Amino acid sequence: MDVKKLVAFVLIAIIIFAAAGITGPIFAKKMKLGLDLKGGFEILYQAEPVEEGQAVTSESLRETARSVAQRANSHGVSEPEVNPEGKDRIRVRIAGVVNENEVREILKKPAELTFRGPDGTKEMLGSDFVENGASIAYDQVGRPEIIVKVKDPAKLKTVTEKLIGKPLAIYLDENEISAPVVQSVIADGTASITGNYSYEEAKNLRDTINLGALPLKLSEKYTQSVGATLGLQSLSKTVEAGALAFVLILLFMLVFYRVPGFVACVTLISYVWLLLVVFYLVNVTLTLPGIAAFVLGIGMAVDANVITYERIKEEMRSGKSVLSSLKAGSKMSFRAIIDAHMTTLIAGLVLYYIGTGAIQGFALTLIFSILLSLLTNVFFSRLLLQLLLRSNIVKKPVYFGVKESEIDAL
Repeated sequence: MDVKKLVAFVLIAIIIFAAAGITGPIFAKKMKLGLDLKGGFEILYQAEPVEEGQAVTSESLRETARSVAQRANSHGVSEPEVNPEGKDRIRVRIAGVVNENEVREILKKPAELTFRGPDGTKEMLGSDFVENGASIAYDQVGRPEIIVKVKDPAKLKTVTEKLIGKPLAIYLDENEISAPVVQSVIADGTASITGNYSYEEAKNLRDTINLGALPLKLSEKYTQSVGATLGLQSLSKTVEAGALAFVLILLFMLVFYRVPGFVACVTLISYVWLLLVVFYLVNVTLTLPGIAAFVLGIGMAVDANVITYERIKEEMRSGKSVLSSLKAGSKMSFRAIIDAHMTTLIAGLVLYYIGTGAIQGFALTLIFSILLSLLTNVFFSRLLLQLLLRSNIVKKPVYFGVKESEIDAL
């Protein structure tokens, strides 16, 4: 008997059980709850241009939605759902807000783009720039820069004369998004904003300046409060049902698969625990669809174990040794498991890309579940089984739920 491998297996199991038992409830309690579980309110806005004669474009609607989301986040609202709808509407769903009226007033103000000097003076406004006049170019070393045009070159000349050698910071509302330094006096009305920007940063800044001349004002079409009672009741019942089902699954694995069943218990518990850790670290907001994806992920994790262990048992019934059956069964089952997980992963990615709100929450939870299931219930499970078998404490097929008579029959 190889004592070192047996001790390694026992220590791993103890660490998993202890970590899950101690920290699991803490992570679960700190989980953010969505609108359907915590309650909050929903607003549907009608978007209109501030200046007459302008149009509401898809770009300006998306930018306004992004501005509303940033404004909500800056005032302590966690995980707001802000989505453009149709040609001129924006739907906002916010969970767990104490002062609803204050948040509503903050959200519906049009975004203000300003260019400020070092003393905070507003030297230029977004409306001073030519509509859609900002573009991306590249300097001599290939770094992105933003080329902008103003409506009144004389005003830009006066500002650059005043602030030469000083920063002219760009603000969206009260958030500074860039602070380029005025390098020279600009008299022709065309300026370049340079800095160590990535292409994505330059693109966002270009879009912000282009849409700064087209702010949209928002008027409420309707507002409704969403109570948390039904959601909390659903959460409580779901958690109770999920816990009971999880315990029954562990008992099923132990009874039907013996030693591999115990390994499955270790990997399933580690899977659920790691999923809670990931949710906590990436600040996921939990919703009822997310819980559904969580439960679906557990089902797929169990399925991966069952497929592997049934294949191992088939190899044992054919007369192979326990270790040879493990190698052959794991290899033969791997393709089926990967196929099932990859197709579900692709579906989750598509849902996340084209979906919004609760659909994205479901998809994100499903994606995390699939990746962690592969890590724990395929690779980690195989590692634990190998440790047990190479410790020489598990030598007989009966430990895997295979009777000697079944082997002799073949």
